[in-house]
Formats: sequence, C-alpha cells, structure tokens
Amino acid sequence: MILDHLAVAGQTLEAAVAHVEDALGVTMGPGGQHRHFATHNRLIGLDEGLYLEAIAIDPAQPAPTAARWFDLDRFSGPPRLCNWICRVADLEAALAGLPKAAGAPVALSRGDLRWKMAVPADGRLPCDGAFPALIQWQTTALPGHSLASSGLRLTRLELAHPEAGWLRDTLSFADARVVFVPGDFAIEARFEGPNGTRVLR
Repeated sequence: MILDHLAVAGQTLEAAVAHVEDALGVTMGPGGQHRHFATHNRLIGLDEGLYLEAIAIDPAQPAPTAARWFDLDRFSGPPRLCNWICRVADLEAALAGLPKAAGAPVALSRGDLRWKMAVPADGRLPCDGAFPALIQWQTTALPGHSLASSGLRLTRLELAHPEAGWLRDTLSFADARVVFVPGDFAIEARFEGPNGTRVLR
C-alpha cells in the first residue's frame, strides 16, 4: 500500500480549486470527467510521484445510479481536504485483509487511463474518510509520474480521528509522513516548496 494522491472536495469544482490554489500558492492544471460517478476534477503534480486532485459533483452529467465516491453525495460546507488514496498491486487481495466497509472494486476508465477503485456501496469510507481509498492502476504511466511537479513536497499527512489507534493498527502503513492522531476527524497535509511551508486542510 503506497500513498498515491490526495483529494480536496468542494460543492463546486471551482470552489475546490480555489481552496487548493489559495492554500498552496499554485495554479492547478486541467483534469477531466468521471462518467461512472458523474464527477469532475482538476489535478496538480507533487514531488516524488504524488499528485493532488480537486473534485466535485459535475452538474453537467446525469446523476449516477449508485452512490458517488468520496461521499460526495453528502458533501456540504466549505472545500476541504477530504480523502487520501493509496495504490496497491492487487486490489482484491488488499481488500481481503481489510474490513468490508473499505469497499468493493469498481472498474473505471478515462481516456487512456484504466484503474480499479475500492468504493463502499454508500460511498462512505470508514472513519469518516480517514480510512484511505484504495486504487489499482492498470496503466504503465501513472498520473503522479506523468504530471509535471509543482515543486511541492509532502512532508506530513496528519489524520485525526477518535479511532486513530485502530486505523494505525489495521493499515500498518509504512510511510513516516503519514501520522494518525486521536481527535475529531480532520485531515491536514503539510508541504515544502518554492513558497516555503504550506498547509492544506
């Protein structure tokens, strides 16, 4: 399980993008549409093969028949860092060792990209979204490696939740940048880059 990317949600894509750009002092690049979930996004590359997406419901697409990923059907309030996404080599095998609430594989595509994502039936990941979404890329060119880097380097990803201990023990996540702390649910990412230290919540 390897950290792949971070997601910032908003009630509109414009609001999510503005939140990222204001917090990090960068300009986000283009993205695209996710027809399966009727969402759209914009992307920005980070150092070390990571990337960040701003995501929201796409009002130009018809509503999906199933719940949207990242619990976007219930999203309200200001834009915020809402989820972290980890890639695995074998999604089914990874899910076999995790709670059922981590989701079931959904086959997805956009352009030349092909991937499988673990999505819960109700769209809600465990621990209010402090649990990572799992992805298995089925392409040789990973988005995090093909996007030009913004020069931002993730130095800390803090996941606060009352069940922080359970998350730490269940995931056994071997990335020193990722820290689980007890408290009310919140996700905070700290970056170093051309504009110094920047924090995204």
